[in-house]
Amino acid sequence: MEYIQIYVIALIVFLIIDFFWLGFIAKKLYREKLGFILKDKFDMKAAFVFYLIYIAGLVFFVIERSNSWNYALLAGFFFGVVTYATYNLTNLATLKDWPLSLSFYDITWGGFLCGLTSLITFLIIS
Repeated sequence: MEYIQIYVIALIVFLIIDFFWLGFIAKKLYREKLGFILKDKFDMKAAFVFYLIYIAGLVFFVIERSNSWNYALLAGFFFGVVTYATYNLTNLATLKDWPLSLSFYDITWGGFLCGLTSLITFLIIS
């Protein structure tokens, strides 16, 4: 299957899962923990660019290299933990009042989200 097709599948899977998390589960958590620095209006352009770049990385570093469902799951999970930890631990190190508990939740979410996205995408393209 061509890279673009795999990319589109991964993007759709990722967005569905992440919007469920952001829209229903974590919305209150982020507002509670980060309300003091959150914008009043969400910047859709920035989010769109993030998703485009992030999924390219997930496809290139994980999904394209997956030769089994368990590799896709575990490598995707690890990719998510590393990338979300980069963001969260940098914030924890540099921003005043960044919540440690939020970093734990977000890093765990990143692993789950990327592992599940990689697994589902691998199963669809196999």
